[in-house]
Amino acid sequence: MTHAEPAPQDTPRFTAPAGDIIGWRDRGAIRATGIRYARVERFCPPVDEPPSSAPIHATEWSPAAPQNIVPELNHALGVSAGEFVVSEEALHLSVTLPESPASTPRPVMVWIHGGSYVFGTADLPVFDTRPLALENDVIVVGVNYRLGLLGFLGGEGRPANLGLLDLISALRWINANIAAFGGDPDNVTLFGHSAGGDAAAHLMIADGAEGLFQRAIIQSAPLGISRGRAKMNAKMFQQAASATDDMPLGEVLALQTKVVKTAQGFGLKSAMPFSTQYGHYPLPQEKQAPAAWQRAAKKIDVFIGTTCEETALFLVMSPGLMRLRQTPLLGAPLTGAMVAATTRKVYRHDAHAFARRHVSAGGNAFVYRFDWNKGRAPYGAAHTLELPLLLGEQASWRDADIVKGVEESELHQCGQRLRTLWADFARGGQLAEKGELAPGILAWWKAR
Repeated sequence: MTHAEPAPQDTPRFTAPAGDIIGWRDRGAIRATGIRYARVERFCPPVDEPPSSAPIHATEWSPAAPQNIVPELNHALGVSAGEFVVSEEALHLSVTLPESPASTPRPVMVWIHGGSYVFGTADLPVFDTRPLALENDVIVVGVNYRLGLLGFLGGEGRPANLGLLDLISALRWINANIAAFGGDPDNVTLFGHSAGGDAAAHLMIADGAEGLFQRAIIQSAPLGISRGRAKMNAKMFQQAASATDDMPLGEVLALQTKVVKTAQGFGLKSAMPFSTQYGHYPLPQEKQAPAAWQRAAKKIDVFIGTTCEETALFLVMSPGLMRLRQTPLLGAPLTGAMVAATTRKVYRHDAHAFARRHVSAGGNAFVYRFDWNKGRAPYGAAHTLELPLLLGEQASWRDADIVKGVEESELHQCGQRLRTLWADFARGGQLAEKGELAPGILAWWKAR
């Protein structure tokens, strides 16, 4: 990876219940990276990592969960295939905090990466949490979890939601150990993008996650396609049933590609075949989920929102739709209407409904709309566009198609504002009842 390399001098150490953790310093931050929080066997729930009697050398970046590379997303995010070093046997997290001492325990923000539950890893340079931690005096923990066929498809005796169970295991580790880093285990905020936001929303109603976090920032979660998936899941599992515990990993990932094709024909849900499954531990039955969210409302503050042109990302990634967009006279209006309709159906409608239900049950919720980059070709204010502002540094995004042509000074200035807003919410769940970062960047309001 292209992160800064760990420096050997003045090595920071943390005495935690997990063991003696040895970290490293990085330009004003302290890192403890690649910490194993659980061990896994294929198609089995995670087993929490026991305390270590030997020092834990937390000086390497976390390996990714096994996955198929998605070249289109790599180009959009400026990520190279060489950045994905994988591990199937263990799960890892990384902690970043300011080097300066704190007089009181710091708020903790837990980053859950997205990628349609099939792609991504928390320690990518474009997801670097250092600016967020340093600018706002918070601790940020990036977590990896199982993906795709190995993490989010179960049935007929094979457990589902393994990736969600992984995240609960990570939250247990954070709850037990974050005080050793100066963090407040009673002030934990999840922030997740896309599938990561969907996971954060479902962790609110997951058995075993109660009390492990107090706030959730749910970014561009595809909640509009999270329901009514039982028939598609059953068909997918039929195709996946031949996977075995000892099948070579390459064959498992090749089978995953076939499983994705099996899911075609189920409408917009086909665009994200792998997801959380209701009625499988730790989630309730689908019809019971709304009541479960209502019961959780008073315990968890919510900040939820979308970009204003979410599905423009997927339009740009489709050669056929791009040809339609470039058709004289009708192309741009047709594809613009398509983006507006699918953004509303998959993302915005259910995000707003989620916030209204939360408030009606006595909870505290804010809603945002992200407009930055609107009107700029070819992406506009598309899915993932808040990430270059929230995470990483300007240099991290230099090769990303989604911000090509944007000045680094603009990324820096707008990014500082967004990171401050996210951290302000994480401190105590409160924002002004209505506000803007600046015209054309992001607006938010208190849900009613």
